[in-house]
Amino acid sequence: MNRQNVDKKHITQSSETASSAYVPTLQLTEGQPAPIAANGGLSYLSFDRDGDGGTAAATEAALTQIAEGAGQAVIDMLDNAPPGPIETKWGIGFRGYGECMDYIHANNIEAPEGGLALPLPYTIVEQPSYSIVSSNALWQDPSREADAKALRKDEEDNVRQRLFYPQVMRDARRIEEYYPGLSPNSPESMDKLGVSLAHCESKCENFYDAAEVERVFYPEIEKLLLEFFPGATDALVYNHDVFDKDYQGDRTEDQDNKNPGVNANYANLVHNDLNDNSGRVRCRELLTKNLRNFGREQHYTEAEADAKMSRRFMSINLAKPMETVRQYPFVLCAWPSFAKQPYINNYRVYDDRVGETTRFTHDPGHEWYWLPAQTPTEVSMLKCYDSVTDGSVSRWSFHTACIDPTAPEDAPCRKNVVVRSYVFF
Repeated sequence: MNRQNVDKKHITQSSETASSAYVPTLQLTEGQPAPIAANGGLSYLSFDRDGDGGTAAATEAALTQIAEGAGQAVIDMLDNAPPGPIETKWGIGFRGYGECMDYIHANNIEAPEGGLALPLPYTIVEQPSYSIVSSNALWQDPSREADAKALRKDEEDNVRQRLFYPQVMRDARRIEEYYPGLSPNSPESMDKLGVSLAHCESKCENFYDAAEVERVFYPEIEKLLLEFFPGATDALVYNHDVFDKDYQGDRTEDQDNKNPGVNANYANLVHNDLNDNSGRVRCRELLTKNLRNFGREQHYTEAEADAKMSRRFMSINLAKPMETVRQYPFVLCAWPSFAKQPYINNYRVYDDRVGETTRFTHDPGHEWYWLPAQTPTEVSMLKCYDSVTDGSVSRWSFHTACIDPTAPEDAPCRKNVVVRSYVFF
């Protein structure tokens, strides 16, 4: 799959678009390679028609890509490969977690004290991917039944277009052992690695109650962020997710009532929630439109939003356990180890916007961290976006969940809440 050409000198907001949609420039980090993206990396907002946010163009592109068959070719290759390891240009990969774990044991791959050697799932497709979200009206349109069938299969196939690769986890509490003088509980750790730790003793009693989380936990995290980052002038927590595989109650998502539901599944692919485009677009949507904002309402004019976003701002995800984590820990990768690697766009197609997340191919040099037995007062923080592009600070980290092979078979799965925020300077 060939990377699509990008000339960042020519990726600018077009004055000829058919709407007044906000189209950000693609602001690559100095020295960063161009992404593997559709439209030369230009946001789908540049294809906005009648306020659809470019969703029609993105859906058409998704169907065209399915018809071209490159993704299916990868699945066929995996299905037809003989049993055992698969040689890839990124190293030896495995179709199954167990196979990869056997390889780790057979080759005596060891981790430093507090660390862990285990399999992590990476994509092996170097082309953009598309996900039509569950709320999209296409799924309920009888006239588009054939399209829906093709798109549903493609979504299922995306999960199959991956391999497990052996990686080594370091204990995030020991970051100072790897970077002398750098405390993991510091903003300097976030600047250098895109990863840091914080302490939080929340007064929220029921994290399954979305209203209570918004009322109690959101302000607590906003206060934490303002105290954590010197020079921060404003922090906005705008939504959250709850993860609990064993939850027995109602899991239903209700966006209209700001209820994210309860997730039964954990991340199964190395990824990041934002990128060069969506970091700015999501911020602008929140400030000027309150689009899918579960937190404090924002009332910025476009000019005021431009002024606020002309200064440094970051998107930070914070993950807090509800009880000590025993299985499916949250794991984070440090920025310096992938700063010169192109990311691969994943487009999330709503009815009114196209979000952009990113995926990554494997590199044995990736620097992974975890928190063994993370406690309810330990908050793991990861950067999803930073507006500083001169290379002086991390732009983001990436993350996934993993299976802890050292945990007892009956270890309870992770129960935690993840909040998403912007921090302004």
